[in-house]
Amino acid sequence: MTDILLTNARLIDPQAGTEFEGGLVTSNGKIKEVFTSGGKESDDAFRMRNPAATHVDCGGNYLAPGIVDIGVKVCEPGERHKESFRTAGRAAAAGGVTTIVTRPDTIPSIDTPETLEFAKQRGMDIAPLNIAPMAALTKERAGREMVEMGFLRDAGAVAFTDGDNVVANTKVLIRAMTYAKSLDALVMGHPQEPVLSQGAAVTSGKFASLRGLPAVSPMAERLGLERDLTLVEMTGVRYHADQLSTSLSLPALEKAKANGLDVTAGVSIHHLTLNELDVGDYRTFFKVKPPLRSEDDRLAMVEAVATGLIDVICSMHTPQDEESKRLPFEEAASGAVGLETLLPAALRLFHSGHLSLPALFRAMSYNPAQRLRLPSGRLEKSAPADLVLFDPNAPFVLDRFALHSKSKNTPFDGQRLQGRVLKTFVAGVEVFSK
Repeated sequence: MTDILLTNARLIDPQAGTEFEGGLVTSNGKIKEVFTSGGKESDDAFRMRNPAATHVDCGGNYLAPGIVDIGVKVCEPGERHKESFRTAGRAAAAGGVTTIVTRPDTIPSIDTPETLEFAKQRGMDIAPLNIAPMAALTKERAGREMVEMGFLRDAGAVAFTDGDNVVANTKVLIRAMTYAKSLDALVMGHPQEPVLSQGAAVTSGKFASLRGLPAVSPMAERLGLERDLTLVEMTGVRYHADQLSTSLSLPALEKAKANGLDVTAGVSIHHLTLNELDVGDYRTFFKVKPPLRSEDDRLAMVEAVATGLIDVICSMHTPQDEESKRLPFEEAASGAVGLETLLPAALRLFHSGHLSLPALFRAMSYNPAQRLRLPSGRLEKSAPADLVLFDPNAPFVLDRFALHSKSKNTPFDGQRLQGRVLKTFVAGVEVFSK
């Protein structure tokens, strides 16, 4: 494996919350050394110390830990026509994502060690990045009987979740959480009250009424979260809420953290950068789950990320083919692709002054890696050399047909974005170059 010397960069350290001019050296897939320009040794001195290393002049652009994206749907097995590990890997590399944390909502569900091994091995064989699979919490994600959690954990499951199939049976959920606690395993919930949210396409309010669409109150999310947090208090399990979207949920999360519960929460990039009015004239690419919220809710989510109340920003990458989206709004499938648009969309929050780059990468790299106990997400000696080099100021208009994903269901189609990935490295190997 060739050593790499990256110089003339502006490094983002999300762990320390700083950015500085300098560079780093990678060796054997890990960061060998991080240096600051103008310090004891110049860039030339580091070149002399590492004569065999491949030199990359970063041109003054930003170098950060690669993104760790929690909740990526790769449609293998069962729906390869929507997304495969090959296309998801290309999309992730082009988006600066170096670790994808995959969801178990495949066909069949990832609920046995055999299906988990298949998905993990296929991803490792084909995708040029790290694969961290999650397993289902209950068999077939049906909410009736918990999976063989110990065997799945031994097979490599980093967390357990039924995704948007909320476990309605509280007794089943308590048993699963109690068993997960005994294994020190992470349980990931989708905070929604399942009866209230069933069949909903948008958030209730004046806009939904004007459009005549089936709607759900944001209170359904709060009810679901409060139930989950109550059970976390009962069982002591490690818990992560996959995505919050409304200010109504934040007091419960804040209280749980203040009481010392081992809880964290995420938010999708779509709920940080879009609102319910973007649905416009029934544009199904904007149909996601939970539905887009009000502008006040969006700003509350941004503020929660800025203060650290919400820990993780994710893409919630959900590929859907044209046949699934070209339907009346209430019948269209939910979800949007996001592996390639996560970083440029997140940079909207940087350019608007809401979040600094270290704060963004803390939520996209460091925090998710820490929550899943992965070694990545850091810029320090001996950390994996999973890196993204990007220009935050490069403008472009997104063409969905230029995306690497098989499915093209992005809400950012035709929108002006600012920020381009220039190079992506996984374990010190360049897997993408613009």
